[in-house]
Amino acid sequence: MLKTRVTEMLGIEYPIIGGTMQWLSRAELVAAQSNAGCLGIIPSATFSSKEELVEEIRKTKSLTDKPFAVNINLFPMMRPFSIDDMIEAVHEEGIKIVETSGRNPAAYIEKIKKNGAIHMHKCARVRDAVKAEKEGIDTVTIVGIECGGHPSGEEVTTLVLLSKTVDSVSIPVMVGGGISNGRGLAAALVMGAEGVVIGTRFIATRECPIHDNFKNLLVDSEVTATTLLLRSAGAPLRAYRNKVAEEVLDMEAKGTNVEEILPTMSGIKGKEAYMSGDLNGGVFPCGQSAGLINRVMTVREMVEEIIKEAEEAIRRISGQ
Repeated sequence: MLKTRVTEMLGIEYPIIGGTMQWLSRAELVAAQSNAGCLGIIPSATFSSKEELVEEIRKTKSLTDKPFAVNINLFPMMRPFSIDDMIEAVHEEGIKIVETSGRNPAAYIEKIKKNGAIHMHKCARVRDAVKAEKEGIDTVTIVGIECGGHPSGEEVTTLVLLSKTVDSVSIPVMVGGGISNGRGLAAALVMGAEGVVIGTRFIATRECPIHDNFKNLLVDSEVTATTLLLRSAGAPLRAYRNKVAEEVLDMEAKGTNVEEILPTMSGIKGKEAYMSGDLNGGVFPCGQSAGLINRVMTVREMVEEIIKEAEEAIRRISGQ
């Protein structure tokens, strides 16, 4: 019932992709996602060297024999080491699925696909999806304003973006932003998506390497718990509305320039907070689907619940 071009292309059981989460998408979570029938993705930009990335890839391989991918963020500020080294690490380790994000991937498509790798590209605007198809991308992910992390400055919702993107390209479309349960998966498939990207929901799993304080925070959250930061810079970031987020919003309201704001949003501070459990120790990116989370469970339990609910929803609307 849930087989699509994406499941066939990626060699996965279910049309669910683990959203790449900075500092959190490590071997334990990525392998658990893949072992549960989804596609886990390692974010290369969170490692300081090619050697560190290779080490994490090998650790993930030791935990799963299922497909997983590596994300290469093309945004200049997200390059702790060269993109060429990231691509080399992927090829040397035999990774056959690569996701790019952040910028137009045209300059790297040939290098990424030279060994038969599947090239996924994540974007937040319809025109970027159309361009990606023309340049030879195999499958594209479109993310709406509901998503955690960086949506488009155009602030278009997931449902509208999905409909328009499916009408605009012929390659398989995956969608993210606000999806955390089986009804969301079923709705996306009915609307033409061939896979969904789920990020925030995976934070509240046993395998996610974040302090339990953050997992419990999500369980207790309302759908209004997040906010958009850096709108003033034209680069919105959806995050939990904690004390740090409030500080950033106040600075933006006063017209503070982005160079002065960014130290408050340091990724290193956020990483430290994730480990210590300090809910106000840094910016905590997460999506509006935080308000749909009602308990912490294992990755496998979560995926099984989503699939069961999605299949029930599809049977209901098809009259089966």
